[in-house]
Order: sequence, then C-alpha cells, then structure tokens
Amino acid sequence: MHDLLNQIATTLRGMWKYRRMGVLIAWIVAAIGAAGVLMIPDRYEASSRVYVDTQSILRPLMAGLAIQPDVEQQVAMLSRTLINRPTVEKLIQMANLETPGQTKAERDALYANLSKSLAIRSTGRDNLYTLSYRDENPERSLEVVKSLLTIFVESAKGASGADSDSARRFIEEQIKNYEQKLSEAEARVKEFRLRNLDMQAAGGPDVAARMAEMLSTLSQARLELREAESAREAARVQLEKAREMARSAPDGALSSFATPELDSRLDALKRSLDGLLQRFTEQHPDVLNTRKLIRELEDQKRREIAEMRRAAAASPSTPVIGSNPAFVEMSRTLASAEVQVASLRARVSEYESRAARLREQMKVAPQMEAELAQLNRDYEVHRKNYQDLVSRRETVLMSGELESTSSLADFRVVEPPQVSRKPVAPNRALLLPVALIAALGAGIGVTFLVSQLRPVFFDASALRGATELPLLGVVTLVKNDTMRRRESRSLRRFLMAILTLVVLFLLGMAALSYHSSL
Repeated sequence: MHDLLNQIATTLRGMWKYRRMGVLIAWIVAAIGAAGVLMIPDRYEASSRVYVDTQSILRPLMAGLAIQPDVEQQVAMLSRTLINRPTVEKLIQMANLETPGQTKAERDALYANLSKSLAIRSTGRDNLYTLSYRDENPERSLEVVKSLLTIFVESAKGASGADSDSARRFIEEQIKNYEQKLSEAEARVKEFRLRNLDMQAAGGPDVAARMAEMLSTLSQARLELREAESAREAARVQLEKAREMARSAPDGALSSFATPELDSRLDALKRSLDGLLQRFTEQHPDVLNTRKLIRELEDQKRREIAEMRRAAAASPSTPVIGSNPAFVEMSRTLASAEVQVASLRARVSEYESRAARLREQMKVAPQMEAELAQLNRDYEVHRKNYQDLVSRRETVLMSGELESTSSLADFRVVEPPQVSRKPVAPNRALLLPVALIAALGAGIGVTFLVSQLRPVFFDASALRGATELPLLGVVTLVKNDTMRRRESRSLRRFLMAILTLVVLFLLGMAALSYHSSL
C-alpha cells in the first residue's frame, strides 16, 4: 500500500511539472469544442396530429364473424411501410425538395436524411398519432409534414381494401399449395406402409416383444434338441455296447442274450434296496419285500434267457443280435431318436432364421418408427394448416364485404401541420459542459502522457530502484525567496487559467439559456 501511494504521488508530481502544457491543450480543445457546438446548425421540427375514429356500429355486430382490424396496429404497420423508397421519392416531389442538376449521391443522401428524420408516433391513448419531421429549414420541414400527412391519410384509406384483396389472394395461393402438400404427404405415408408391410403388426406386439418371444421359443427348441441328441447318443451307446458284448461273448453264453427291461427294473430295485438298508435293518418288511421282488425278477430273467437260448439252438443260422427283441427295440428307439433330432434341428434352424430377421428389423425399427412419426407429423401439420386457411378465407371474404359497405375508421386532422418558432436541436447548453469536460480531460491526459514519456525522479529511492545502482549521495535543493515567489506566481497563473476557462463556459451556457428563453 505504501509503494502504491508513493507511485501515485510520483505520478502526480510528474504531471504537475507539465501543467502549463496541460492548460494549453485544455484551452485549445475547449476552443475547438465550443466552436464546434456553436457551428452545429439549428434544426426546426414541424408536426401534425391525426385522430383515428374507430367508433362504428358494425364492429360489435360483426364481432366473431369478420376480422376486426386493430387500427393502432394498422397505423403502426403504415408507419413502418410508409417510409420506404417509393414513398419518400413521392414525398420529395410533392415538397419540391429535389434541386436541378442533383447527382445520384446527393439524391441518396437526401433520401437517407428524410428516412431518418421522418417519424409517425402514437400518443398511446385516444387514437391520436403524431407526424413529425426535423430540418434546418423551417419552411422545408413544414412542406414535408404537409406532404407526409396527405400520403398518410390516402394510404390509410386505401390500405384496408388492398390488404383484404392481397390477403385473400395470398390465402387462396396457400390453400392450393397445401392441397398439393397434403396429396404428397398422403402418398408418402401410403408408400411407406406398402414398403414396410412386414414391419407392421397391427394389434400385435411390437418388434422388441416379438424378439423376446422368439428368443424364448428358440431357447426352448434348443433345449429340446439337446435333450433329443442326448437321448439319441444314449441309445446309440447302449446299442453299441450290446453289440460288442454279443460279438465278444461265446455262443450260447448268458451275456449273448439281453433283457434290458428286466435289467432296468433290477437296477432300480437294487438301488431302492440300498436306500432301504441305509435306513432299516434286514428284517424290515420293505427290505424283505424288495429282496423277494429281486429274486423273482432274476428267476424271470433266467427263464427268458433259457428260452432265448433254446430258440437260438433250434435255428442256428439266425443271428443272435437280429433275433433278440432287445436289440430290435434298441434299434427302433435309436431310429426314432434320429428322426426326432432331425425334426428338432429343422425347427431350431427355422427359429434362428426368424430371430435373425427380427434382429435385423430391430436395428432399423427405431429409424422406421421415427420416419413414420415424421411423416404423420408433417401430414397433420399440413392438414391443420389447410383447414385453418379454408376457415380464414371465409372470414376474409366476409371482412372484405364489410369493408366495402362501411368504413370502420375515419381519419381526422386534429392539429394541422405547423413548425416550431425556435429550433429544437441542438441543445447547446447541454453540449457546452460536455466540451468543457472533454477539454479538461484532454489536458489531464496530455500531462500524464508527457510525464510517462519524460519521467523525472523526485527522491533517492525511486532513482535507486530504476537504475539498480548504488547511490553515493543526494544534493538537496534549497529554495530561496526568488524561487518561492516564482513558483507562487506560476501556481496563481495556473489556477487563473483554469478558473477563466470554467467561467467563460459558464457565461456561454448562461447566454445560450437566456437566448433560448426569448
């Protein structure tokens, strides 16, 4: 903080050193500014007021049946459309503003000046509107306002009928366009539905639900296929084992004759017996009954094998495997399993192809749904706009009939065009203080800039910090009476120059205020 204060003090002391130059610059800028303010030409304003009478008995009677124009909006539209190139050129001819031998650049400048200075404003109540124009010549501003008033009233009277006709023609053209758009939208929707018949499931599940159902069905079919393949492999293994045993065993051996049904029942009873023995003793009735059944089945097996042995001995030319009913049954079971596996494979293949097609459909389904939604949305927009346009066409026709039979608004000139006796611009009393402030700012800015370009060291610490060299000593200036008197006179001249500048501007402002009040 101390360094900042020292820097500010050093800057102010440097600016004070060049105060004479700052005062000179301030006087020069003040003189230029005052001359510029005084040389700005005076501008006079001509104006006129128009009253729009909208009281008509037909307005409440036709409310809701015909378009009731908003007069304020209509006049606002006129104020925007009236000030255009053709109207301004017509205004220039009516007010005789064009001079002979005028160049194109001068005509463009005249057009730009008129377009910028013309104004049509609403007072905000009572349907009063003000037409105004500012110019350096009061007579010319008055002529411009008179011509503008004439053009404004004529345009307002003929605008409603022209607007109705143009609106009707525009609506009819739009109706034709929307009829074509509706036909094109209907054709696009029809073509889309015909092109994507397989993607449409009317009243059924969507693609995702059908995909989930198909995957579930496919999983069930694959499970059944694995079960059938397992059963087929088990039957094949069992048949192969039986054949190996038949081929490896000697003729007439017990192992050459198989009783698979009795063997399976015996295995089941033996497993049941093992479970009963783990829970009960040998004397338990269930254990005794199970052992009895096992002995009976073993006796039955021995009898059947003996019967098969006798049959084989009676016809030795017949192969044992071919004459064995067990082998025949196992072969039949294997063939049935092969048929079932082939059928299930065909079913799984079909389900997989269907799932693949559904998967491809799922990839394009969101895009197709979005496309269909866009087509339907476009169709609905065109249909709604078409219906609205047809309704508005009837309203415009009725409004045109209403406007042709009666006028809904009457334009009355409340205040004829007149020009102000005193100039309305520029406000020199306000511009002079701005020039004074600009002059003082220019003086201060110049002193600051010169102090930065030609810096001066006022103490030993600033010199040591700037040069970064050791300071051997400091010679202090001792002011005598002559130097002090010279500095005092310089300060008085500086203050007198600033005060004189401010007083002159204040006197000029007072004179301008007095002159404007006359």
